[in-house]
Amino acid sequence: MTAYFADIARQAAADGVITAEEILSLRSAGWGDGKMEPGEADAVFALNGALPEPTPEWSDFFVEAITEFVVNGTSPKGYVSDENAEWLIARVDADGAVESLTELELLVEVLERGYNTPERLKAYVLDHIERAVLTGRGPTRAGGNLEPGGLTASEAAILRRVLFARAGDAPAAVSVDEAELLFRLKDASLGAANAPEWKRLFVQGVGNYLMGLISKTAQLDRERATDLERFMDDNKPNVARFIARAVRSAPDFAGAFKELFGDEEKRDRLGELASAEEVTGNEQAWLDGQVNADGTIDEYEQALIDFIGGATA
Repeated sequence: MTAYFADIARQAAADGVITAEEILSLRSAGWGDGKMEPGEADAVFALNGALPEPTPEWSDFFVEAITEFVVNGTSPKGYVSDENAEWLIARVDADGAVESLTELELLVEVLERGYNTPERLKAYVLDHIERAVLTGRGPTRAGGNLEPGGLTASEAAILRRVLFARAGDAPAAVSVDEAELLFRLKDASLGAANAPEWKRLFVQGVGNYLMGLISKTAQLDRERATDLERFMDDNKPNVARFIARAVRSAPDFAGAFKELFGDEEKRDRLGELASAEEVTGNEQAWLDGQVNADGTIDEYEQALIDFIGGATA
């Protein structure tokens, strides 16, 4: 960390205020070498905690800087290391909780921008959102005085971003753990003044788990990603020529896909997609257990049942 960066951060923390000019200076000093250093990331987090009323410009910089450090601070870029995940959790938990919308936005951004993150970080984010919804306390309640247990439009939007983040449990799909979270939130919020967006998310989210495709190859682990990054670095001219040749020789994307991957792999992928919409016996047993847990079918469960029935008819 440069002395200049440290001086700006230290002075702003002492003042409890940071100007737009100081943010520009931090950006220039922090990314002068193209990356955020650990000491700089620590200073940014400490400064965020020292600002009683962060400006939108500061919040944007804070989220961007820390996300860059956590997601791209180790190789391969885009794969959050266990060490960086633990570092982030420790910094957010330093005061015992996710205290601001800025910190929550940071956690969601990491899941959205990363290709994969450790399971502990994914669970940590969902746990904090669930607690905020159930208790009526937490960053998603900022600016409102709603009763505990109800779900607002903003909370539904945050949940949607987390559930479908590419570094979530299953990229572009909802996992069984996430579907069970949606049922817990539904049970806890019955009778509350919930936003219409919440019912839509519940139906779409659980329906996605039951009928969506979770590809075995949707996420690469860090070791495989490192191998792939090394291969691409060593063979960029050859790989580029190969892809360009394949696309030029095919009249459309389907032809390019065929040349790159072959008919057999294409058929297998299409078969995966076709069979994904079928609710299997195990999935039906899981759904029956969730719906019959309290002996009644509420309006949310009925909407889910109607959705599945209409989609499979």
